[in-house]
Amino acid sequence: MGACMEAMSGFFNRPKNTNVRISLPAVCFVWQIVMIILFGVFMRYDKESDAHWLVTKKEENITSDIENDFYYRYPSFQDVHVMIFVGFGFLMTFLRKYSFSAVGFNFLIAAFGIQWALLMQGWFQSLDYTDGKIKIGVENMINADFCVASCLIAYGAVLGKVSPVQLMVMTLFGVTLYAVEEYIISNLLHARDAGGSMIIHTFGAYYGLTISRILYRPNLNQSKHLQGSVYHSDVFAMVGTIFLWMFWPSFNSATSAHGDGQHRAALNTYLTLTASVLTTVAISSLTQKKGKLDMCLSFLSDPACVVFQVHIQNSTLAGGVAVGTAAEFMLMPYGCLIVGFFCGIISTLGYIYITPFLESKLHIQDTCGIHNLHAMPGFIGGVVGAITAAAATESVYSAEGLANTFNFNGAFANRPPTIQGGYQAAGLAVALAFGLVGGTVVGFILKLPIWGDPADENCFDDEVYWEVCHTRYIQS
Repeated sequence: MGACMEAMSGFFNRPKNTNVRISLPAVCFVWQIVMIILFGVFMRYDKESDAHWLVTKKEENITSDIENDFYYRYPSFQDVHVMIFVGFGFLMTFLRKYSFSAVGFNFLIAAFGIQWALLMQGWFQSLDYTDGKIKIGVENMINADFCVASCLIAYGAVLGKVSPVQLMVMTLFGVTLYAVEEYIISNLLHARDAGGSMIIHTFGAYYGLTISRILYRPNLNQSKHLQGSVYHSDVFAMVGTIFLWMFWPSFNSATSAHGDGQHRAALNTYLTLTASVLTTVAISSLTQKKGKLDMCLSFLSDPACVVFQVHIQNSTLAGGVAVGTAAEFMLMPYGCLIVGFFCGIISTLGYIYITPFLESKLHIQDTCGIHNLHAMPGFIGGVVGAITAAAATESVYSAEGLANTFNFNGAFANRPPTIQGGYQAAGLAVALAFGLVGGTVVGFILKLPIWGDPADENCFDDEVYWEVCHTRYIQS
């Protein structure tokens, strides 16, 4: 038994080999070929993107092309798409020598994740049982971006510590888990979550945090000198923050029903974000000795522990996360400001106190601080959504407004708001369970020493997986 355990320990602790010349191209080629085959078998245009649209117009007495859903949804899709590729990508460029990987790997896993999400979500949400085909249109594109967002959130927890092959595997499983939990929460529980506080943020954050815990590196302080930021890296990260902040109202309202629900979701998000900026600035200033604002990484006196105090880059966005579930609800303008007020405070204090606690006591190395930007605000958003749903009344919404906002029709036509609040809470529990259990299983898969992940002393360094310009020049 002892010999077996020693052999297992030797297998998992053998020297790292970061050469992905075979594994990365193999994964990209094979998985893309599989995508082509699966798309050929299952994927077709929906009636609004198919060439039979003219026939559909006549059959459904549609008088103008402007009624095609493309013209309602595409502006929101553009905003969400920018958030995925520019916002998330640049937000993670704060590390001094990891900008190539932050933007480049974000680009890679988002491109793959979108394809796999269209299939997985299609099988659960858009499958036409008459011909066995998935029918896709502009709303499927938005939902695929949402799915990928959860994987990019998870990436933030392991930023700088994993290989691109590990990220592809992490995305493969992350998209699969997301599609299942989304179906359970949205279809079976019939919980509402327009901006994804539960489905996207809570799941994605706890999925990433659990993986980070399983992949814990006790000697990560060997790359401590690379865990900080420099002036220009923080400026680039702030560009990501501004893009995310500007487009978050579109993110939370992108798939809402046309009319008052979508209008209200954008307004609620807009207001919540503004409040979180002010309280973030206030707490950031209060917690610094001379009242200076914090936008960079700073090291604690203990060299083994780094506290990520990127308040302005991250906590200013917490309101957008927290209002996601209740975005369509009658939260009221002052209620939005209250949510943003408290989320800015909680998120900023999380970076100051909770992040170092997670690393020193629970061994969770959260590179980007996703616990403070996504996990806590996402959980708060789920709670706010449950309370707001349970408190909904006809005097505030009207009978028609209640049915429209909470989609009380069909099998759910007689569900009262108080019961809806309970199902909202159940949806939050499902998101948490999928994140924690799924992250544990995937974490152990990623722990296998076959993925080309970097050694502790080489973490947070682009040169492990990229040809960096100055290196190439010196070699030549």
